Amino acid sequence: MIRTGPEIERDLLKKCVVDLQEFKTEPFTICIFGGAGDLSRRKLMPGLMHLFESGELDNGFSIIAFGMPEMDDNQYRRQIEDSLRQFYETPLDEQKLQEFSRHLYYQSSRFEEDLKYKELCQRLDEVSMPDSKGNVNVIFYMAVPPAAVPAIIGKLKKYNLCKGLFNAKIVVEKPFGRDRQSARELNRILIDAFDECQIYRIDHYLSKEPVQNILFFRFSNFIFEQIWNRNYVDNIQITVSEDIGIEHRGAFYEQTGVVRDIVQNHLLQLLGLIAMEPPVGFSADYVRDEKTKVFHSVRIMDAYHVDRFTVRGQYGQGSINGQPVPGYRQEKNIAPLSLQPTFFAARFHVDNLRWAGVPFYVRTGKRMAKRVTEICIQFKQLPLRMFGKPSDRPEPNILVFTVQPDEKISLRFCVKYPYSIDELYLVNMVFGYRDVFKMKNPDPYERLLLDCVKGDLSLFVRQDSVEAMWEIVDPIISRWESMPPKDFPNYAAGSWGPLEAQALVESEERSWITG
Repeated sequence: MIRTGPEIERDLLKKCVVDLQEFKTEPFTICIFGGAGDLSRRKLMPGLMHLFESGELDNGFSIIAFGMPEMDDNQYRRQIEDSLRQFYETPLDEQKLQEFSRHLYYQSSRFEEDLKYKELCQRLDEVSMPDSKGNVNVIFYMAVPPAAVPAIIGKLKKYNLCKGLFNAKIVVEKPFGRDRQSARELNRILIDAFDECQIYRIDHYLSKEPVQNILFFRFSNFIFEQIWNRNYVDNIQITVSEDIGIEHRGAFYEQTGVVRDIVQNHLLQLLGLIAMEPPVGFSADYVRDEKTKVFHSVRIMDAYHVDRFTVRGQYGQGSINGQPVPGYRQEKNIAPLSLQPTFFAARFHVDNLRWAGVPFYVRTGKRMAKRVTEICIQFKQLPLRMFGKPSDRPEPNILVFTVQPDEKISLRFCVKYPYSIDELYLVNMVFGYRDVFKMKNPDPYERLLLDCVKGDLSLFVRQDSVEAMWEIVDPIISRWESMPPKDFPNYAAGSWGPLEAQALVESEERSWITG
């Protein structure tokens, strides 16, 4: 018997609730290096607080923040309580907040101080509870600038914190290195201290429900998987657009730029999910194997192709939602004549049997016209002019995965306009996540933190994928750095980027679908 509609929705929601009730974490301790920093206050602590509030954390958990400035446990607890009141999405239960706060501890230290790691060993012994098998589970979270990670790992290894005293895991934030060579060196340092199964390279985009839905949509719907190839697809577009500037991350962004910050990880991960072959199963390595094959199939650009098929930009002054905003060079901690790109557009090709000849247009930028992350699959059109004027052609069918701000999947197609003879009308068939499931998507960090506690690596990045993605972008970064731009800033805040980005697509008689 086939069930549809509200009956299935009720069963799915019931199953979600049952699964959450049945899953209980074992006791663990998470040690957050940089625990007083922005990432911890805005993302990690709200995620952990929500997991605690919803009953998904065993009461034996502990959180140790390690870093500067100087504080004691009580001062740190008050700071995090204030941060949660500011950044938590829903009104806080003050009693739950106080209960959560009692699980927090703080160790003031610079990352290179040896004696403080001895104290960390003692603190871990004091606050950590063993699980049902007698293991003490410790997660070391690197919420620190990339340059600080090697020194911390070296100290953890020196004091036997990686494999000896505890059942340990390490979480590393992107970017993983600055290029392929430095990514390999970082991996050498990691593997020297931890086993690969202990290493969790985090890319929060991968835990977003609409991103995960790409695989389920493709491989559970036969009608789409059959046309998911070069025979039926005209082009694929990926847009990761932000209306915010660099905010408080000026010093970081000056060292990183748009390619290292977004393209090498988030954007290429989305491309990998769209282009990959069906995996043998949905276990971590099966999915990661197929994505890595895609990255190895992306055509590497030489200097000529970088110049022809990539566009860089930097935002100048403009307005967002009617409010004036500064240009990149006027932001805090930015050099007055900075040449760091804040916009990227390119045409990629995946040279394999499925996608040969299909252009992948990608773009990402700061201070764009609106905040949106979308993947658009535009299908080929019939070579017929049957409707309306002889010059008219139907609009192409487009399948759109919207990751943010509204999580949805939509299909555009043409219908006959009422009472007309042959006039076409474009409509959308839309699945909205909230409309169907009546629930909010979990925060990406919340999901990834829980997966790390459970030991599920499915949504974390493997080293061979990291290196393959760097291999794609390294020639672009190298070419751009060898040929400084002369026209920065070259797009106004609140626009869709440089005019060259429009020309990149329009020169091939196409257009960007979003915007």
